[in-house]
Amino acid sequence: MTTAGIGPRRRGRELVFRLLYQAEMTHDSVAAGWLAARDEERLPEEAREYVEAIVGALEDGLHELDERIEAALQHWKFERIAVTDKSVLRLAVAELVHLPGTPARVVLDEAIMIARKYGREESGRFVNGVLDRIARETRPGELEESPRGRGARPRAAGEGA
Repeated sequence: MTTAGIGPRRRGRELVFRLLYQAEMTHDSVAAGWLAARDEERLPEEAREYVEAIVGALEDGLHELDERIEAALQHWKFERIAVTDKSVLRLAVAELVHLPGTPARVVLDEAIMIARKYGREESGRFVNGVLDRIARETRPGELEESPRGRGARPRAAGEGA
């Protein structure tokens, strides 16, 4: 995968997504995966700091994040979520909970983009529905604050592609 034209946060998000996926498949910790990959990944400082923050949040509170995801599921069992979707959801919920400086709409948009890129055809819609419920509970009113609506907001500095 080429990284040309991809912002530092997007690179960090995709790396954490891959670390989560790997951890789920190998039953290792996300931190162990990051330790193994850290020196090989040539990330800008902003992306490296982001990865460190999210990996720390995942290591300290993965069970709590999974409980939030499970509570937001409708007509679906946590164990049945595809590994790609589960990885995206864990990443985004960690960011919603532990990095309040990133707007909720940016977190959702980025997660949906990753889900569409790596998941199944319906992954984007599924991830959007679950994260919308979690974001509205975790950050009440924040999604409604955007007067321009979905997808019409300008990107924050360092966000997205």
